Amino acid sequence: MDQEKSIDVLNTLIEINNDRIEGYKTATEETEEIDLKTLFSQLMETSQKCKTELVNEVHKLGATPIEGTRVTGKFFRVWMDVKAAITGKNRKAILSSCEYGEDVAVATYADAIKNDFEDLTSEQQGMIEAQYTYIKADYDKVKNLHQMSAWY
Repeated sequence: MDQEKSIDVLNTLIEINNDRIEGYKTATEETEEIDLKTLFSQLMETSQKCKTELVNEVHKLGATPIEGTRVTGKFFRVWMDVKAAITGKNRKAILSSCEYGEDVAVATYADAIKNDFEDLTSEQQGMIEAQYTYIKADYDKVKNLHQMSAWY
């Protein structure tokens, strides 16, 4: 196990959770629909929980957890702001943006599981697999809502 690689993997996952938290803050601001605000709040809670666990692991390794978001996350939120302004806070457009963000989060976790598990302890592997399950369930919620919004 390479400790520096472990820290990098954990920090990458912290960063994607930071992106989700900030993305859903933006999405909450872009909608006036109560059901979406409630959903986005729940999705932020998932990422806050995951982030806390990941930060604790980085601290256990004697390192400093990454702060902030990825540049692509910042571009995503700006794009969502512009798209929402143009579309008049359209439900389908907001859900489409959120689904894109969820795709990135799921892919980041899947990549860590597929390519980086050898650099993690069995405890960290279990934690990341559990988090992947939560993130994937969130993705499914957003995707289903987005698909249902196509019918309206």
